[in-house]
Amino acid sequence: MRFRSALLTRFHWILFCLFVACTGLTSLTVSAAETERPNILWITSEDNGPHLGCYGDEYADTPHIDGLAKKGMIYLNCWSTAPVCAPARTTLITGMYPTCLGAEHMRSMVKLPENIKLYPQYLRQAGYYCTNNSKEDYNVEKTGQVWDQSNGKAHWKNRKPGQPFFAVFNHTISHESKIRNRPHTLVHDPAKVRIPAYHPDTPEVRHDWAQYYDRITEMDALVGKNLKELAEAGLTEDTIIFYYGDHGSGMPRSKRWPYNSGLQVPLVVYVPPKFRKLAPVDYQTNGKTDRLVGFVDFAPTVLSLAGVKPPEHMQGHAFMGEFNTKPQEYIFGFRGRMDERYDLVRSVRNQRYLYIKNYMPHKKYGQYLNYMFQTPTTQVWKKMYDAGELKPPQTYFWETKPAEELYDLQADRDEVNNLADSAEHQQILHELSLAQHQKILAIRDLGFLPEAEFHSLADGKAPYLIGQNKELYPLKQILKMADLASSGKASGVDQLSKGLSNQNSAIRYWAAMGLLMRGEPAVTEAHDSLQKALQDQSKSVRCIAAEALGKYGDQQDVENAVDTLISLSDQKKEGVYVAMLALNGLDKLGSEKVARVQDQIAKLPLKNNELDRRLQSYVPRLIERLQEQHKAD
Repeated sequence: MRFRSALLTRFHWILFCLFVACTGLTSLTVSAAETERPNILWITSEDNGPHLGCYGDEYADTPHIDGLAKKGMIYLNCWSTAPVCAPARTTLITGMYPTCLGAEHMRSMVKLPENIKLYPQYLRQAGYYCTNNSKEDYNVEKTGQVWDQSNGKAHWKNRKPGQPFFAVFNHTISHESKIRNRPHTLVHDPAKVRIPAYHPDTPEVRHDWAQYYDRITEMDALVGKNLKELAEAGLTEDTIIFYYGDHGSGMPRSKRWPYNSGLQVPLVVYVPPKFRKLAPVDYQTNGKTDRLVGFVDFAPTVLSLAGVKPPEHMQGHAFMGEFNTKPQEYIFGFRGRMDERYDLVRSVRNQRYLYIKNYMPHKKYGQYLNYMFQTPTTQVWKKMYDAGELKPPQTYFWETKPAEELYDLQADRDEVNNLADSAEHQQILHELSLAQHQKILAIRDLGFLPEAEFHSLADGKAPYLIGQNKELYPLKQILKMADLASSGKASGVDQLSKGLSNQNSAIRYWAAMGLLMRGEPAVTEAHDSLQKALQDQSKSVRCIAAEALGKYGDQQDVENAVDTLISLSDQKKEGVYVAMLALNGLDKLGSEKVARVQDQIAKLPLKNNELDRRLQSYVPRLIERLQEQHKAD
């Protein structure tokens, strides 16, 4: 009997082991180990700054996020790195600055080197179930499986029993498009909303701001549902929770601009008691921290929380978890092409001051952008400026930019008092300018190559590899020419003229740009060199030389410039990036100079189905704008 009993016991044990293996319930020791790893929940919202009750905004109505803040801690100085969605989300998914990837421009698409994976892929390798519900909008191509599920049905509930999860829920109700849709019955009283110093105080502006706060309240309710769902599943104390916005508010001069108003986002973090060892040193319940963090730090941080060492290529710094790093002295931001309009701006801040370097100061802040001009605030603001009804600082947005900007964020929350020329602030100006310059060189910022150029040089491969190649991309020399070009000084014309004959096309591009920025005297002095540049091997150089001659040359120069630009405006023949640059040049010349080629403009192809769909609307918008301006005149 004992022998038989022993056989039965062994048989039952074998059956139990087979059952465990077949059902996926792996050994109890693994399950025990998994309970030591936190679940991680990211709740994100679109187009909103820290306009929340927990950040001291008494006009806001955000009880659920405020409740999370009382349990956790808020970050007072969190930047989205980019002030618009696609580059910001590219920063998040890579843990790298999009400026070194060739991915800084709005709705672009580039490849990554084979050795660079996106952070959910590292989490999945570590056993996490990773979901995204649901916006991606990355500027980099995905290779291999990134998420276990990424759509409107993605949810942590779909994981295997005992499996730790990383889940993202993104809420769109506060998006720019939602603060201008009408009809809308206001809940927040528009008479009580604070209007920033750079906006005019009109009924339209007050309505947009009040509606923005209404949308934030609606968004807060959705955050509450996410938190309630987690609590009802009994998982709150097993889950580290992040709530954050994806960049500044959708109002003009916030979104798309690397001011604090465009980059500062709310970040609320809750770490349950059982995982407090993973919290930063300054973590405390209902606490605040002034630590400087940015989106570039989020990927290494989430890996650190999961016990995964961030890979070497990630450029951010973990601010929590096993691989926590020391606080950083600065955080950095940037602006590249915004939809159909080109620009190049870099920004950096410390605890108190914000520094901005405008590399294309000749371009107005408020370049006509089709999507931005759909907002009533933008429309009324521009009409009032054109009518001469505004005074500084409300006029600044519609004018050209200074080469440098410096703001005291403690004394000037709206960033309207530029201290760049202040004698007593030259030391901090130099410190932040140097930090920004060093960051460009350290990451090998690709933004100083025209967009068409780095795509051409990459030849279907990752632009990042071009940026890391010091022969193909001599950044120090290029940056030196870009600094000279954008200095805001009238001097340097001789150096710029000589730069047009440099062997490197990016140096020639910035030389032409510098002459354009200096206006008629410089273009006249460098006339012959600019004429030769109309035949440059680089189509980007041709575009800028043509714009310079077309704006400041004689009638023959104008005709040559227009002919050059229209010949480069066909996106199917020349590519979308050259076509956008050329069409922008035509737009800057004005409708009178461009009138004779309106028939050719009308025949330009509007569609290019070979493009990523997110890029397909930009050339049509530029063509439409040129035609509208012609009809208006």
